[in-house]
Amino acid sequence: MRVANAVTFPLSQFKPQHFDLSVSGKVATVTLNRPDKKNPLTFESYRELADFFQALNKDDEIKAVVVTGAGGNFCSGGDVFEIIQPLIAMNTKDLLAFTHMTGELVKVMRACPQPIIAAIDGICAGAGAIIAMASDLRYGTPKSKTAFLFNRVGLAGCDMGACAMLPRIIGQGRASELLYTGRILRGDEAERWGFLNRLIEADTLLAEAQAMAREISEGPTFAHAMTKRMMQMEWAMSVDDAIEAEAVAQALCMHTEDFSRAFHAFANKNQPVFEGD
Repeated sequence: MRVANAVTFPLSQFKPQHFDLSVSGKVATVTLNRPDKKNPLTFESYRELADFFQALNKDDEIKAVVVTGAGGNFCSGGDVFEIIQPLIAMNTKDLLAFTHMTGELVKVMRACPQPIIAAIDGICAGAGAIIAMASDLRYGTPKSKTAFLFNRVGLAGCDMGACAMLPRIIGQGRASELLYTGRILRGDEAERWGFLNRLIEADTLLAEAQAMAREISEGPTFAHAMTKRMMQMEWAMSVDDAIEAEAVAQALCMHTEDFSRAFHAFANKNQPVFEGD
């Protein structure tokens, strides 16, 4: 089922200057590619990433996204000399504009209908840890090192939604420990705590993340988008309100052609082929 008068964004026209973008079938792979500095973010890459995820709201071809980093690291956070140093000289108005911009990246990642998989190797720190947190699934390696290290630079742990989202992923006590200390969460511990869905060896990490993205992309697109949207919305709902909202959401999914296809495939002992309508 498609929304009437939906505008299709031609992803082929999106030419990022501050990260690498590749598309294979229904899967887009975003690669942070400044390996000499462990893939830090700049003002420009923040804005461009937000523009990309915003554009996905109007793209009918991409069904899942993988986010990764080049050179054996995910992302070291904001570039010290291209972001941190300029921030020291900014006035309050400009600082607030910056923090609104960084938070916008998380908002559009959570709002885009495509599930996002973070493939995390090596350093995953600061804003990099936030990008991983904002993803729907997180695959890591035994050598991955995640750190919400805002307190180490004199800032609060309440950055880009961390105090809202991280406790929901790993629990209040564990989130408190990471946000108060800024310590490194290594791969095996991150998996035990539920921050990482799986631990994978580095040489197959990206391939396995992309394989999962392809599996998701072959599923019922409208239903996947609804699942993501409801998981986001239900954080602020009572259980009764959530049950009511899910009743409406599921009724809409039952009106899709993919739901009908699944029934007919089952009745004929075939595997359903979903088309996203």
